[in-house]
Amino acid sequence: MNILIIGSGGREHALAWKIKQSKHVKNIFVAPGNAGTSSIAVNLPLTKKDDIIKWLKSNSIDLVIVGPDNYLADGLVDSLEALGIPVFGPTKAAAEIEWSKAFAKQFMKEEGIPTASYEVFTEFEVAKIYLKTQTFPLVIKVSGLAFGKGVVIATDINEAEDVLEKMMQSKVFGDAGTEVIIEEYLSGMEISVHAFSDGDEVVLFPPAQDHKRIFAGDKGPNTGGMGTIAPVPGVTLEQMKTIETTIVRPTITALAKRGRTFKGILFPGIIFTANGPKVVEFNARFGDPETQSYMRILESDLLEVLLACVRGDLRKLAVKWSAQSACCVVCASAGYPDVYEKNKIITGLDAAHTESVVIFQAGTKNDKNIIHTNSGRVLGVSAVGKNLKEALAQSYKAIEKISFDGMQYRKDIGGKLL
Repeated sequence: MNILIIGSGGREHALAWKIKQSKHVKNIFVAPGNAGTSSIAVNLPLTKKDDIIKWLKSNSIDLVIVGPDNYLADGLVDSLEALGIPVFGPTKAAAEIEWSKAFAKQFMKEEGIPTASYEVFTEFEVAKIYLKTQTFPLVIKVSGLAFGKGVVIATDINEAEDVLEKMMQSKVFGDAGTEVIIEEYLSGMEISVHAFSDGDEVVLFPPAQDHKRIFAGDKGPNTGGMGTIAPVPGVTLEQMKTIETTIVRPTITALAKRGRTFKGILFPGIIFTANGPKVVEFNARFGDPETQSYMRILESDLLEVLLACVRGDLRKLAVKWSAQSACCVVCASAGYPDVYEKNKIITGLDAAHTESVVIFQAGTKNDKNIIHTNSGRVLGVSAVGKNLKEALAQSYKAIEKISFDGMQYRKDIGGKLL
């Protein structure tokens, strides 16, 4: 089979790495890919939806896998389905559960899916007045897509007003801030839950945990994710069953009833509150950097699972996971998630590889056989071990051999659970 993966990050490198292990694969293409994907697949200089569709019309591809959320919001899946091209990922209508947080909150309210209480605002002054009646801390989110960065926990009214001004007036997140959600702050342990879905049946992954803040101790602004672990020690099978029966299955069922059949990855962020698990937000695709950990412990043929989702055959498949623990520690550019420099030479990648370590490249480019930085999140150093402690030790040992000017990473990934 010929496979096309859409995207350029560590998630796409991890998916290509795993799919390459399938006995069903002939060629893998990645659009646009990065320096890491170029070593195991053919990179295509395509980023625009129309250019991707044009290429697909003249090339025989057996499955397209859509990575980033913006392509889902732009209706790429709908366009490919209309052309009869097999594609893994939800339609634009189904993916609205991610690209409009306002839609997602209203959906959960109507379907009785547990989440934080909230209000939606499109006018800055009205939102400011609402703040005066609230207790703090509270959470302020842009409704649209913001690469995981459009969420702020405000500790007092001054900070909240400043955040609203940046989102709604200064448009620091662009049009994503046209609509803003203000919701109650939920306290408790947070996990990432992924589920394969064929529109009817669902199969949950083991629980993962992302580390969103840039600095150790969960300090500083939110990022796209600075590291993940999977599975999460202490999360029980009973808790995962509760998440499946009260959140994941009702969501898939309700979307189908509304004519928004969801085929792909449903990825709710979950917080364990005193009143049970609640949804922080929904994503409609593989997480990044969760995928980099998940692909290290998935034993099943990923391509077979994705095809089962596309064909509606997920019930016929048993998805198997390793008993090992996995982690991924992200190495980022200085200044990320704000302004950062590119084009820094990366050294030590070959030396860092071991039997248990795989480095998934994200913001990288190859210039005359020298790997350079090319974005905010540069590398995801993944490792496996018999337990979390061993996996993390392997990852951090590998990072010591890697270097680029201004490299920053969190030294406490998974630390709270050790």
